[in-house]
Amino acid sequence: MTTETPEKRYQAEVKQADIDHHTPTAGAMTGHIVANLVVLADKLQQMKWYVKGINANELKGSFKGLLKQAYQQRDALGTALIDENLITPTIQKEFAEYAMLTENGQNKYQSAEWLINDLVHDYNTQNLFVTRAIKLAEKEDRPVLAQHLTTLLGSDNHNIAMLQALLGKTPREGLDEDED
Repeated sequence: MTTETPEKRYQAEVKQADIDHHTPTAGAMTGHIVANLVVLADKLQQMKWYVKGINANELKGSFKGLLKQAYQQRDALGTALIDENLITPTIQKEFAEYAMLTENGQNKYQSAEWLINDLVHDYNTQNLFVTRAIKLAEKEDRPVLAQHLTTLLGSDNHNIAMLQALLGKTPREGLDEDED
């Protein structure tokens, strides 16, 4: 059992997290993903509450399902990090610092189509971190973490395809840089 105070232990954690984020590790990259899932969940909650239009009831159900999924993914990834003896963000300050997704109060007044398109781009942004974290986890010989991340990538890809279909688009339409 350690004799260090909680304050000293937390300061050591903050110092290590800073080092990890300057030399990317699977843990640090996955920490960004956890923080992104917090922002994504907040955005989905807002969308579920405020979506308007002829398909609002159906979209509320879809957003509710995606919200539940985001909570489950966050918990699973955080647990995987802890199981790997890595650090996961747990406080608002960390979520704000590490998240690359953004939220905005005015979004509640956007059209349903705009909201769906925004979600597509959020999942696509999230996948930039997921694919990088998978490569880092494999490099660091963390197969369990890599498996969790690969499952998340599959879920994100499915969500992109489902949301793009609502917009009348193919899964990667408008997302790939090399597209005409």
